[in-house]
Amino acid sequence: MNLKFPDGFVWGTSTAAAQVETATNHPWRGLRAKDGYVFERTTDHEKHRLEDAENILRFGSIYRCGVDWCRLQDAPYAKFDKKVVEEYLALFEILQKNGTGLMFVLHHFSHPNWFEERGGWTKEENIPLYLDYVRQCIKHFGPYTRYWNTFNEPNVYAMNAFILGNFPPRKKGRYFTANRVLDNMGKAHEIAVTMIREKSDAPVGISLNTACFEGANPAGSLVAAFVRWWFHNRAARPFKKCQFWGLSYYAYMLFDPFPVDAIGRVEELDKRGIPHDKMWGYKPEGLGQVLRHFYKKYGKPIIITENGICTDHPKQRIAAIKDYLKVCHDAIQDGVDLRGYIHWSTWDNFEWHLGPTYRFGLVRVNLETMQREMTSAGLFYEEVAQHNSINI
Repeated sequence: MNLKFPDGFVWGTSTAAAQVETATNHPWRGLRAKDGYVFERTTDHEKHRLEDAENILRFGSIYRCGVDWCRLQDAPYAKFDKKVVEEYLALFEILQKNGTGLMFVLHHFSHPNWFEERGGWTKEENIPLYLDYVRQCIKHFGPYTRYWNTFNEPNVYAMNAFILGNFPPRKKGRYFTANRVLDNMGKAHEIAVTMIREKSDAPVGISLNTACFEGANPAGSLVAAFVRWWFHNRAARPFKKCQFWGLSYYAYMLFDPFPVDAIGRVEELDKRGIPHDKMWGYKPEGLGQVLRHFYKKYGKPIIITENGICTDHPKQRIAAIKDYLKVCHDAIQDGVDLRGYIHWSTWDNFEWHLGPTYRFGLVRVNLETMQREMTSAGLFYEEVAQHNSINI
């Protein structure tokens, strides 16, 4: 069966600068990941930009990415480094000339050490530092940008940095701090939206992470209900001023009442017969629930800004793409204003606190040589993007 998507539906892929470029002066540098790799050299994107551009261009008309704030601005309110700007512009120019524009992500879990040392997102007085960075990004990169994300997954950042302790500054159990961080990001977002709209017609949104949360027992159901509320509703509240909702979806999270995932409790998933990748339970229909919930609640256009599966096996990735796009097509048929799908990720990268062996790429990266190799999943997705349809 061939599923045709609406005319003008947007296809693309996504990466994050910190995950694909060699680490600079940001708080992730030097962190030892779960798989033993140190967050230093990631995938040498800065040395492979032309080759990476060729692959990006194969996967649709939008490339969702950001830039390294740390390299661009080595001190508060400093002018962007001209050479670094030119390096990025050379890539963006190639993409634009060949028909691919940017969904530009201003903050994707990483910021300069000088920002973190001042308290980062825990302090409202740091918002102007971010806004100065936004102003210069609009000036230099705005002509290449078709969509903006002011923030990537602020709910994931706040939860992992201040509740779970997985992300820098690696604080645990700071629930109220996490909420303050969300609110400060929300205040920055609102001002940034106004700044962007004054200079650009490109729509502005965020990318909010979503998941399917369920309980395995009564206690687990209580935990799941709270996490669902916090992750989807409380975290979204400060970012309602947007022209579209960017939503990412990866995970089916079961609670018993503790989280049951493939990172720490894979045996429990297997015992329960729950399909999974290397990180989470797998439930594509949960994406359909999220799409309908957000569209009903906010009535705004939606773009899937990240979706994928953590696996070493291209056949499993192809099957997941089919599953998820069937869910997307069904939601559109039901009236959800879904306008695009951006796959995570273009090529393998450094999966934050877990490491580079947790793979999401359509293009495989050899972690010793950094050689790129197109996978069968990449070829499959290329066909989908070119034909605006999928055979399932």
